[in-house]
Amino acid sequence: MNLSHLPEVRICFVGESFVNGTGDPECLGWTGRVCVNANKKGYDITYYNLGVRRETSTELKNRWLREVSYRLPKEYAGRVVFCFGANDTTIEDGKIRVEVTKSITNIRQILSEAKQLYPVLMVSTAPCGDKEQNKRIANLSQEFALVCQELNIPYLDVFSKLINSTIWLEEAKNNDGAHPRTAGYIEFAQIVENWDEWLNWFPLT
Repeated sequence: MNLSHLPEVRICFVGESFVNGTGDPECLGWTGRVCVNANKKGYDITYYNLGVRRETSTELKNRWLREVSYRLPKEYAGRVVFCFGANDTTIEDGKIRVEVTKSITNIRQILSEAKQLYPVLMVSTAPCGDKEQNKRIANLSQEFALVCQELNIPYLDVFSKLINSTIWLEEAKNNDGAHPRTAGYIEFAQIVENWDEWLNWFPLT
């Protein structure tokens, strides 16, 4: 394998606590792990974790462009991965934090703008330890998939895989009720790394 031609890549991961890797004692989460393995393939990765705990899509909409454009100057190969939505579905003070219709409006605005500027991938949010919230997350993930299809942006549904993962659900339940530990994030990273769209970003040759 000739590594001399593999490019320098600057990549921003934008989202909430699952992007941040909350709960992982190794402080890598899934985003750190996929970048470690891209580095092992020979890519020169500059990795920016822009995960903010408890953030909703409304808050993300208001910050992502400023933060991403500052880190991805035009002279470099900049790429963006979005992963958000779980916090939209949280119930606070008796009501959902962000209504589904507003979440859909937010993701459409975020991704429509992002795709004009960068190569973009969208990864669904993951399950938490609450069954009722997971029903809302599942519904929102399906709605997000439709928006990505409409905008021709690759979308990876990790929710439907992790909702059947004993490791992910047990770690989340036994940790803080929402976030897994190391093994759960390893599973998440493996799902991403086996995704054709991610492999197209970081081919072996």
